[in-house]
Amino acid sequence: MAFVEENFGINVFNDSVMRQRLPKETYKTLHKTIDEGRRLDPQVASVVANAMKDWALERGATHYTHWFQPLNSVTAEKHDAFITPVQGGKVIQEFSGKELVRGEADASSLPSGGLRSTFEARGYTAWDPTSYAFIKEHVLCIPTAYCSYGGEALDKKTPLLRSMEALNRQAVRILRLFGRLDATRVMPTVGPEQEYFLIEKELYDKRSDLIFSGRTLFGAPAPKGQELGDHFFGTIKTRVQAFMTELNEELWKVGVLAKTEHNETAPAQHEMAPIYSIVNVACDHNQLTMEIMKKVARRHGLHCLLSEKPFAGVNGSGKHNNWSMFTNTGYNLLNPGDSPHESAQFLLFLTSVIKAVDDYQDLLRASVASAGNDHRLGGCEAPPAIISIFLGDELTEILEALEAGSIYNGREKTDMTIGVHVLPKFPKDTTDRNRTSPFAFTGNKFEFRSLGSSDSISDANVVLNTIVAESLRQFADELENAADFRTALHDLIVRTIHDHKRIIFNGNNYTDEWVEEAEKRGLARLDSTVDALPCYTAEKNIRLFETHKVLSESELRSRRDIGLDSYAKIIMIEAKTMIMMTRRQILPAVLRFTGDIAAASRNIREIGIDLSSGTELVSTLCSTTDQLNRDLSMLESAVRAFPAGDDLLAAARYMHDTVLPAMSDLRSSADALEQLTERSYWPFPTYNELLFSI
Repeated sequence: MAFVEENFGINVFNDSVMRQRLPKETYKTLHKTIDEGRRLDPQVASVVANAMKDWALERGATHYTHWFQPLNSVTAEKHDAFITPVQGGKVIQEFSGKELVRGEADASSLPSGGLRSTFEARGYTAWDPTSYAFIKEHVLCIPTAYCSYGGEALDKKTPLLRSMEALNRQAVRILRLFGRLDATRVMPTVGPEQEYFLIEKELYDKRSDLIFSGRTLFGAPAPKGQELGDHFFGTIKTRVQAFMTELNEELWKVGVLAKTEHNETAPAQHEMAPIYSIVNVACDHNQLTMEIMKKVARRHGLHCLLSEKPFAGVNGSGKHNNWSMFTNTGYNLLNPGDSPHESAQFLLFLTSVIKAVDDYQDLLRASVASAGNDHRLGGCEAPPAIISIFLGDELTEILEALEAGSIYNGREKTDMTIGVHVLPKFPKDTTDRNRTSPFAFTGNKFEFRSLGSSDSISDANVVLNTIVAESLRQFADELENAADFRTALHDLIVRTIHDHKRIIFNGNNYTDEWVEEAEKRGLARLDSTVDALPCYTAEKNIRLFETHKVLSESELRSRRDIGLDSYAKIIMIEAKTMIMMTRRQILPAVLRFTGDIAAASRNIREIGIDLSSGTELVSTLCSTTDQLNRDLSMLESAVRAFPAGDDLLAAARYMHDTVLPAMSDLRSSADALEQLTERSYWPFPTYNELLFSI
């Protein structure tokens, strides 16, 4: 207890530190800048920079960096020392307001998706004062946005901040209609649950596929998987608990609200869940969490796998993105409330989300699209690629009663005229019974479960914030001009339920029947990343983002192109890794084993015993090895035939349609040989060891 309270945030230049170290007027001005989204006064920046530098030096920092999130979903940093030369061959330690607020970095090797030419390599970082600076390994890390010379967003943070402002503008308009003048700002909040695997570092080092791709490209299933359900919420093993303990301590030091830890469903799989934060802070913290997970794991002789599907046949890993909206007065806009006034307001915000998800289901799917996530979505308890909303039976029945204008026969027989009678209260534990849904209402928030475990949460939340802002914009436009607000509100909610109820589904999302039903409803089916990413540049989606000034058409095209290019490159790396492992490891090992079995069988026959089992094994090994060699040749041919040129969609489509099936065939043959080959011959650790060795 003492450690947590005394050490939480000790490496963060947080509000309490600023209150202590900044002059009172500077502190007030900075807070006003943050709260109202105003431009930062250069004089204030200078005072803050000096105080931040002094604090960082006291805590052992020697360098500072503008810590940013480029479009490759990882974090980037360039370290500069706090030194300035003076006469006499000496240095002093300085840090100016200009250095705090703005930096310049060579952007030539970071993806831009065509937003700038290679010779226009400069990229600029700008301090995000809404996310606290922190110290990481003797470096002061300043969370920043990152953009080109022309102002185009080259990062994940810039559009996220823009989308937050778009949502704030439209949500405040709605609150004013309900007389909520005390709430002057609305902030989206997120608590991203992070799933991950832990395996022995020594075993990881022996698997080229894990090293180069983050997932096993070969691997026969272990005799035991997750079918007994004995790992989920099971007793945490000693080494894993030691890792979790240190992870918590390191996260708490940098202000991450790490709250929950437990074993997940698959063997060797675990989860960490934080308390919710404002979405851009939550995004920064999740990026930091993934980095610290890997570093702490190495100190314990382990390796942390964040790949979406590192092992075939067991659960993959994702992030459950628990999203809601809070006012600056602390009120959750997705809380049903206790009064008719609050209930009507809740219903309007609820239906705004329903409408948003229905209108822009393609964008939500695109926001979670990646090569790794394609392997996860739809399998082993991960949500399917078809987007739908789970509300639970009780809330769904309330909406149906509203649409029909009938009596709700729930806990209270209530006439569903909005604003006159109270919305029936429903227990929170009845709202989340469906773990197959990609987008579920869970009492006072929506849980978007489709995000991949290794990806930034920014993309999904940029989409969520923007599409809900658009629904609220349309609602506000209509209600602000209404002659009778109450009547217009009722009609608007009822009409929205009627027009968008197709997106609500409370059943089993895994069944073939749901796929057929979703098609009848006209829901988007975007099975792969190659299908989903082009949705970013659909005309309606370009119009959406430009309306709210979140992303321009060129910025959307860059994100589409970077995603397609990344997809093709990831599959190519995996294919080349499979070819290398097959030629250099699997084939030689199997041939040695086959030769030894053949020799042993021949020796037994020479003493007069006809060992048919040996002959059959050699025959099976030879035929399966021949199939492996044919599959290897097919994959090599597919890789050689990769279409050169600038058509990124064609390249990604080729990798999906031609290379991935060839990889699957090669894996099937290799995995069959693994099950035939004596363990001491097999050239790398198996699932038995990877999943059950800790």
